[in-house]
Amino acid sequence: MIRLDARLLEGIFVRELEAAKVEKASVDHVVASLLQTSLRGVDSHGIQLFPHYLRAVRAGRVNRAPRFSVESSGPSTATLDADHAFGHCSGAAAIDLAQELAAKTGAGVVSVRHSTHFGAAAYFALRAAGNGFLGFAFTNADALVKTFNGRSAFFGTNPICFTAPLEREEPLCLDLATSLVSWNKVRNRLASGEALEPGWAFDAEGEPTLDPSLARSLNPAGGYKGFGLGMMVEVLTGLLAGGPVATEILPMYGAPIEARRSISHLFMALEIRRFADPGIFRQRLQRMVDGLRALPAPAEPVLAPGDPEKHAFAERSRTGIPVSDALFASLLEVSDRFREAVCP
Repeated sequence: MIRLDARLLEGIFVRELEAAKVEKASVDHVVASLLQTSLRGVDSHGIQLFPHYLRAVRAGRVNRAPRFSVESSGPSTATLDADHAFGHCSGAAAIDLAQELAAKTGAGVVSVRHSTHFGAAAYFALRAAGNGFLGFAFTNADALVKTFNGRSAFFGTNPICFTAPLEREEPLCLDLATSLVSWNKVRNRLASGEALEPGWAFDAEGEPTLDPSLARSLNPAGGYKGFGLGMMVEVLTGLLAGGPVATEILPMYGAPIEARRSISHLFMALEIRRFADPGIFRQRLQRMVDGLRALPAPAEPVLAPGDPEKHAFAERSRTGIPVSDALFASLLEVSDRFREAVCP
């Protein structure tokens, strides 16, 4: 297994994006999101996406110098037109605006239209929790989740992320797709030649498959419950933003790389002090988390949401980000400089 140094990767990513004439705010957020996500162990949405993002911005799918416009619709609400920017940048601007609104009124809700894939939802919600807010992030995506009782996909993996500040550690973070696994996990198995896990995916006829090359749709998390949550996210994102929804959204990988996709997001921030004393809230949530971890367990310990990512971040910050041979080869196709990031 090859391990890459995050600090050295940062410099290479920045140079490649700058060479593609991507404006600074987009560079900063794309790089920060990819590295944070891989360090937290969420490999499906981390550095493996960099080659695709670079191709997309070079082809014109992603606007390398976007101009955001904001429509205020009330004291607590606004819509941001992302001008087809990197979703990492438009999402950061939107969650920051949501926090500004929440600081004034107690709650801030910002819808985003005409955006692109935004990576890991946690990147945005953690920004809010780091400033003492409750944070929420949602996005729609192309149709990849099999309709419950149906044969084909209708909604995307449509993730939900919730964060809250803790007293003695990094925020609580629940970040989950409404599918059982992400599509990028299927792509990772295809690249490595490994079979899928039972229950992950279905073929073109809607039948279960372990062959990643035959996978056409994903299993919703929790059956009809995950399917219903995916629909809720579609309402909060595509419908509220006035963008494409469900099967109207162009696929991330299957569509022409120059085709713009108009992904929609929604971000929310709640100011805790409007409901409870912030210090007491953090203490009580910390006791809740500590209580969960202290529960007896027959084998593996009980974990709170986000614990695996915290453990991964601590370990990978010391030892580097592990990458497969296939991923390393794809990075080298972008630039031979990635050899410089290999940990000794």
